[in-house]
Amino acid sequence: MKVKIGPYKNWFGPYQLAEKLMFWVPKEKDEHGFEHTADRVHKFGEWLAHGSIEPEAEVGEVRKWGDDRPVTWLARFLSWIHSKKEQKIEVHIDRWDTWSMDHTLAHIVLPMLKQLKATKHGAPFVDNEDVPKELQMTLSDELEYKTNGSTDDKFFERWNWVMDEMIFAFEEHNKDDGDSQFYSGEHDIQWKKLQDGNSEVLRGPKDTFKVDKVGLEAYNNRKANGFRLFGKYYQNLWD
Repeated sequence: MKVKIGPYKNWFGPYQLAEKLMFWVPKEKDEHGFEHTADRVHKFGEWLAHGSIEPEAEVGEVRKWGDDRPVTWLARFLSWIHSKKEQKIEVHIDRWDTWSMDHTLAHIVLPMLKQLKATKHGAPFVDNEDVPKELQMTLSDELEYKTNGSTDDKFFERWNWVMDEMIFAFEEHNKDDGDSQFYSGEHDIQWKKLQDGNSEVLRGPKDTFKVDKVGLEAYNNRKANGFRLFGKYYQNLWD
């Protein structure tokens, strides 16, 4: 298998051009300490995009969503350039990649999940049924989220827990002997020949082999749940 995937297309329009041309202008900070583009740079970007600067909003004025102002030739030109960009994707699959496709994919998915967990900047809504009781949100928390988008103090913990379960599932699936931890003892197998010519398998006197069936079932159930969560939240795997 050979996979080459280039970076996503980055938008470069009039506002980004304004930032490049006015590179010496420092960023400004809002009342919360977050940096943003200086007002004069933003206004220059508006002029490049529309040929004019939108007037400041009056107190109490409601602006409609979107922008129906005229667009300059420069903005159209930069938009045309962006439309010609393509993300480079090359995928070559060899025959042996699908002999055990679940393991092949696990080797790719696992490091991606680990990197995503380390670099993510947000989290999706996670259903209570998918996390332990101590991480579940209350009815009031859920109402607050659905009403105004407010997150409770365990919102991001739930997503971290879900990601850890995904990582566990793929990490264990990559192991050749993941379930060996539930086996103990030694085999002592003996064959007893029967009168009809067949043989019967018996445990010898030195056979101490045991299987922790409870632990093995819990282990397999946890893996299966990790794969289930991966499928359920697949479209939420973004940074």
